[in-house]
Parts: sequence; C-alpha cells; structure tokens
Amino acid sequence: LPLQIQFENGDDAHRIAPSPVVHVRGLCESVVEADLVEALEKFGTICYVMMMPFKRQALVEFDGLESADKCVTCGANEAVYIAGQQAFFNYSTSKRITRPTNSDDPSSGNKVLLLSIQNPLYPITTDVLYTVCNPIGNVLRIVIFKRNGIQAMFTFETVQNAQKAKAALNGADIYAGCCTLKIEYARPTRLNVIRNDNDSWDYTKPYLVRREQGKGRQRQAILGEHPSSFSDNGYGSHCPLLPLPGKSRYKRSSHEVPEVVAYPLPQASSYISHSSSSVAMVSGLHPSKMNCTRVFNLFCLYGNIEKVKFMKSVPGTALVEMGDEYAVDRAITHLNSIKVFSKRLSVCVSKQHAVIPSQVFELEDGTSSYKDFAMTRNNRFTSAGQASKNIIQPPSCVLHFYNVPPCVTEEELQRLCTEHDVPGFIKYKVFDAKPCSKTISGLLEFDSKTHAVEVLTVLNHYQIRIPNGSNPYTLKLCFSTSSHL
Repeated sequence: LPLQIQFENGDDAHRIAPSPVVHVRGLCESVVEADLVEALEKFGTICYVMMMPFKRQALVEFDGLESADKCVTCGANEAVYIAGQQAFFNYSTSKRITRPTNSDDPSSGNKVLLLSIQNPLYPITTDVLYTVCNPIGNVLRIVIFKRNGIQAMFTFETVQNAQKAKAALNGADIYAGCCTLKIEYARPTRLNVIRNDNDSWDYTKPYLVRREQGKGRQRQAILGEHPSSFSDNGYGSHCPLLPLPGKSRYKRSSHEVPEVVAYPLPQASSYISHSSSSVAMVSGLHPSKMNCTRVFNLFCLYGNIEKVKFMKSVPGTALVEMGDEYAVDRAITHLNSIKVFSKRLSVCVSKQHAVIPSQVFELEDGTSSYKDFAMTRNNRFTSAGQASKNIIQPPSCVLHFYNVPPCVTEEELQRLCTEHDVPGFIKYKVFDAKPCSKTISGLLEFDSKTHAVEVLTVLNHYQIRIPNGSNPYTLKLCFSTSSHL
C-alpha cells in the first residue's frame, strides 16, 4: 500500500507531490532556526530554513528529494521532537524556498544580516540589538531603518559569526511574546554609518558624534509599565528571554557566553523616540467603501488614533496620526500589503509629523474626509491597564467579538453582516459567560483573512440597540489568536 501520512487536519501527504522542501508544523513558540537544524540534519544536508513564528510553522529545504523523503517518512512512523515538542511534517507545494535576496546562500560569504522585527511592542534601539546579537559573534555595525515596519542591518566580524547569529536567533523573541526576529542574509555586503545614536552605530569608530539627548520628541512608552505578571517595581529585574541553543557551536566559547543571555527590559520611564513620524500614510483605499471611521476601525487595533485625513490630491490615500511612532510600526508590520475590498493596502511612515485638517472635502459615501478621534472612547490604548489587555495580532480569518448583549443570537449577527454588505461567517462559537454577566463574547470564522478584515473594518464599534434598552452596546472586534475554530 502507498505510504499515507496523517496530519492534524486529516490531510494525506501522498496527495502532495514529493519535494525537497518540507513543511513543518506544530512547533513550540520558542523555537529558533538552530532547533530545526539540530533535529533534522540527521536526515540530510539542510540548504535553507524559513521561519513562520506567528504560525508556529517553518519550511525546511533539503539538498535533495531523498533527504526530504526520509524526514517525512520518519515523522509519519515515529514522533520527531523539535525543541522538546512533537512536530508534524509534509511535503511542501514549493520545490525551492524563495530567497528574499540574492545573498541568502550562506556560502556567499556575506557578513551582513537583515533583521525584521515583527510585533514591535517596545523600543528597538542599537543598544538593545547589540545586546541581543553580540554574544553570538562580534558586531561591527548596526543600522535601524523603517520601511516595512522596523528592520535593521548588522555587519559581523566574520561570515561564521553571521551564520551562527542567523541560526541561533531566527524566530526568537527579544521580549516575551513580542519583538520577534526574522533574519535573512542582506543584499549589501557592507554598511556605512555616519553617526552613533539610537538608530545607527559603528563599534569600530567610537568617536562618531552621538546625537544629543533631548533633540527628539520625548514620549512615554505607550504600554507604560509592564503587565502585573512582572514584579511590582516596574519591570522587575532583567529576565532571561532568549536561551541560546545548548550545543557549544552557537557560542564563542564556554567561558565567554552564559548558557542564557539576559536582555535589557524596556524602561518604564520616558525614552528618546526614533526619529520617524507618528503619522502613517495609507494608500490603496477603496474610494467608495473606505472612510475615516473605517480606517479607524482597522488601525485602532495597533494603537490609539488621533486623526484621519484623506488626501484630496492623492485619491485613495489617507494620513493616520497615531499615538506614537511604535503604534505606526505595529500598523505597518501587520497591515501593509493586506487586501481590503479587493484593493491592496500600502502602509508606510509619513514625512508629516502631524495631521492638519486642511482641504476638507466630501468622500464618495458622503462623509467628511477628516475626522478627529482623540477623544473617542473606542481607542484601546488610553491607559497602561487598558493597553495590556490588547493582544497584538496579525490579520487572521477568525475574529474575536465581545461586548455583545446576551440576547443577540448567531442569526442576528449573520443578518448584521448581510445588511452591511460584508461576507458572512462560516463558524460561530460563543464563550460561556458568568450568570451575572451583562455581555457575551466569542469567535467568528470566515472563509478567508480578507473577509475577516472587511467585516472588522465595517462592523467594529457598531452600535447594537436592544428593545427597551437605554444605551446601545458597542460591538468590539479584533483578530483572534486562533487560526480556525
């Protein structure tokens, strides 16, 4: 009988043509690239690994079909553990992992790495990144820039240092549950640093002028103090967040690097912000289906919204002033390139430092092109306690709904979608509520991520009125941590 490999979702591996690329699922949250290499290199030479940390998945490319076949077959017949947790394997539909740059081959000799920081809830500075990476190998230069979220380039002293850093840190969190590192080989082969400050540093030229304190705008960290799970004195002592792989090949030497590196925690006091803007520029907005309120409904998941203004000179483009620069970073990380109403959004940092209500006009739906949201109660980051309740998530096909009156049924929610001309959900789940609870919450699963985004954009903060009720209930939506019900 042909080999049939069962997975969690019941699919059979024999339906997918064999490929040198293996799809790995069921990884633990703390897994890094080195853990996959350590567990799977027994099947054959590994050419490339692509981490998908938010999905707890990865793609592993072997040097040949035979090695991939050994991996998939072994995983079907016996448990294969990666970082202490059983993983599941199937052939990928891809025959080769697409490298983001021309330099993604370790044999290319590039000493420069490109780091993308996903879900950046806390300040990312040269000091933080140096503390993270230098224990693996000597870091010579760091440059932080913002194009698609927060990214940084590192020059290491040797190619071997760069290879070790990529293996040890790709997929790891700088801080628990956020600031996740995605690491690739960079296209440039050298970095040019002109000053030493929070955004760039040349450790071979300590004499470069450091930007004076106080030149930038000072802001309080949006989350203020850390959630109460930490000690009472703010953030508590420095916590070990990124354990290095146990084998000594990832360390310079046994006496130079501890088994676990302690990284600096965010300070509760104010800090000098990055030199970028707290205004995001959003283009690709549907001309008749998007307005200021709907932009707010989507972007408020990633930070407070101060103002939204559509640009008359650039149709389909709006400026969104957010609470601070890090809210913009989170919005870029999670919303750039998503599809809303068949149009792909482009989200980037604006050169403007504030939104000015000039050239106000009427949008196609009859609403104003400008709206001030500074005083709205629907902002979700107005206090440290409120902000700590928000789970920053990328868009998914499952929405979490809450603050709904108990009398509202599944059919009524489905009808609400129909009335507002947005896709209906395919699965519904309501959480058990306390007998004294005045509201209910639950999950809605949609056919696609795009459908979920459109429903959230339209129905987030919808006012639900009930018969004989004095005040309406504000329906609140956010993306769920669950990928399916």
